[in-house]
Amino acid sequence: MHDPGRNVARHLRAAATQTPDLTATLSPLSVSPTGRVVHARCSFRQLDQASDAAARVFHAEGITQGTRVLLAVRPGHDLIVCMFGLLKLGAIPVAIDPGMGFRSYLNCVRHARPTALVAVRAAHWLSLLPFAAFNSLEHRVAIGTRHWCRQLAQGASADPRPLAVLSADDPAAILFTSGSTGAPKGVAYTHGMFDAQIELVRATYGIEPGEVDMPMLPVFALFNPALGMTTVTPLLNPTKPASADPAPIVAALLSERVTNSFGSPAIWARIADHCDQRRLTLPHLRRVLIAGAPVPDGLLEQLRRIAPQARIHTPYGATECLPVSTIEATELLATHREEARRGGGTCVGRAVAGVEIRIIRETESALGSLAETTPCAPGEVGEIIATGPSVTRAYDGLPAATALAKIPDGESVWHRMGDLGAIGSDGLLRFFGRRAEKIRTAQGDLYTEALEPAFRAHPHVARCALIGLGTKAPLLPALVVEPKEGHFPTNAGEREKFIATLRSQAANNPQAVAITHIFFQAKLPVDVRHNAKIHRLQLSKEWTARTRA
Repeated sequence: MHDPGRNVARHLRAAATQTPDLTATLSPLSVSPTGRVVHARCSFRQLDQASDAAARVFHAEGITQGTRVLLAVRPGHDLIVCMFGLLKLGAIPVAIDPGMGFRSYLNCVRHARPTALVAVRAAHWLSLLPFAAFNSLEHRVAIGTRHWCRQLAQGASADPRPLAVLSADDPAAILFTSGSTGAPKGVAYTHGMFDAQIELVRATYGIEPGEVDMPMLPVFALFNPALGMTTVTPLLNPTKPASADPAPIVAALLSERVTNSFGSPAIWARIADHCDQRRLTLPHLRRVLIAGAPVPDGLLEQLRRIAPQARIHTPYGATECLPVSTIEATELLATHREEARRGGGTCVGRAVAGVEIRIIRETESALGSLAETTPCAPGEVGEIIATGPSVTRAYDGLPAATALAKIPDGESVWHRMGDLGAIGSDGLLRFFGRRAEKIRTAQGDLYTEALEPAFRAHPHVARCALIGLGTKAPLLPALVVEPKEGHFPTNAGEREKFIATLRSQAANNPQAVAITHIFFQAKLPVDVRHNAKIHRLQLSKEWTARTRA
């Protein structure tokens, strides 16, 4: 029998062997007049054969082991087929968020230096325009065309294609960060890291083969064949999840009896409101994972109502290190909600099995070893670092950024999360916000998650952001509030009344008195990946300019 070593694509081959007729993907074709979503079905045997055929096509087009391949394919069945086709060859897919803006996207392509492109027709034609970022491309494969369909048919075979033999340390993919607080960076993943992530997710959340998943962040769909789960592709634009129509998403969650789903607070808020307004529940959900930004308490309460059988988790992690910790909504709401509102930080739970978390004193410089760090006392706010089998070791082609973000520790490496936190005597991690977004005032530092939860609890607040007014420290702390629909103040009297109720809401937070100004903005700028991470640094620049005008 062929031994593929640690090639992560072996998990799909195993699923195709063990459960060949189990549904692997359900892809939306249309929505009926009654609102039911019609899906195309593909079994694990068919998915394995389709990705084998794709691997044969890619190989014939010049893509081989070690080839860097820019992957520009829409989320769903085609993305899974292409991703596993490339992994089977030992090629290195490069995944970049298209929603980050064209200039940033081109910068990422230029830095990644792919020599091949696998893309939908529009992206294929775009790559032929005279942009320097595409100069490294030597091979192009357009998917979704008639020619692609003929190629797949010609490459089809009932005989499994041997997988490239790879070690745990062989490169598997380059996944770019969203760049929410800086320039996007390519995170170098190995096959062993993907293996570790799959096992961590399986063990942490008790996922079983045969479950049905609706991943509302495309990258999570790629874990499902390894976990033996059916992937239901949602009808949404992954670059604008907050603008998605929740009706077909809810219809598919119900009709396909979805048991597991991951999404950002922005998309879950739309789903929860839709269900509440129509008195719908999602009885088949066993597990909801919601992450990407701090989750409002009210949303967790809504989800508990509409998904009464589900355990609702708020995992913490990053592209470079996922998952790090997790906590269930039941525990979070029962024992940690008031603590967060009083300024104690948002609890993000316990480290998942195999991951270790520490809090160290902040430093702007690179750290050459763990011995150079200074541990924080229990409860003291500092920089969060984590280590474990899923922690990535480097950014692609960025040695300076790697040196700043990684701490060598013998055979292991610690990742500096870029976040502030504290670990209490109970061993739970509290999140206090991004290091780059803390506000340095004349009276001391203020942390976003030490203040924002108190104001987020206001019933008319959709979201809010702590910002600093000024161009250099010390800054004046201010709060920018995005009111819920129908509650934006329209005159000075309404503004003063709203501000008064906000201050009353935050009265139990001793740091709230430091807020010198409260502003209102119809929509706060957010990241493209989750539509939930607020661009506080951008807000700071904008409101500093407006207050000085």
